[in-house]
Amino acid sequence: MYIIIVGAGKIGFFLAKRLCGGKHTVSIVDKDKLVCEEIAKELEALVVCGDGCEPQILEEAGIEQADVIAAVTGDDEDNLVICQLAKEKFRVRRSVGRINNPDNEHTFAELGVDVPVDSTKIIAKIIEEEVSFSDFVNLMSFKRGKLAIVRVDLPADSPVIDKEVKDIKLPLDAVLVSILRGEEVVVPKGDTVLKTGDDIIAITTVGNEPQLLTLLIGKI
Repeated sequence: MYIIIVGAGKIGFFLAKRLCGGKHTVSIVDKDKLVCEEIAKELEALVVCGDGCEPQILEEAGIEQADVIAAVTGDDEDNLVICQLAKEKFRVRRSVGRINNPDNEHTFAELGVDVPVDSTKIIAKIIEEEVSFSDFVNLMSFKRGKLAIVRVDLPADSPVIDKEVKDIKLPLDAVLVSILRGEEVVVPKGDTVLKTGDDIIAITTVGNEPQLLTLLIGKI
């Protein structure tokens, strides 16, 4: 994929580094000339120095051929403008916008950002889960609140323990994305067997979480 990342702070840099390693074509935009020069030395990526809110700068970064744009600056207003420009003017298929102020999540979703990422909310929910010993946590929603990424911790009495994924009848519009098993990340396949203590990461439609929870845990 061709991916444009606007904002070359720590998040933007490590995101670019990871995506470059995954054999994607990456373009990075940032206002800071010194930051751009340093990144250009370290990564095999197109680096454009300029304001990502300006269409001309996005064009220099290759926006017309981009599949995804990720606006991860420290300014929510900039991130929103960048995502809207990408979607409405350049018809980029997918936009990801970093949210620094959790109060802005609804605005991002309503104004068409495909995946608003509120890291504060995600971290808070994970902390709350650990403190409350909850079996289920909704990590984030996207597609204007229609889809949710959820995490389910399988207890010992889960009805799916020791079952293969292919034998589990998931609710409509639910998909198992990954399994966190200790320090290991398992990509679920048909013959993958679920075990006690597995942390299941799944995508489901919003409102469908209770059915998924009942299937994986046996209770609501």
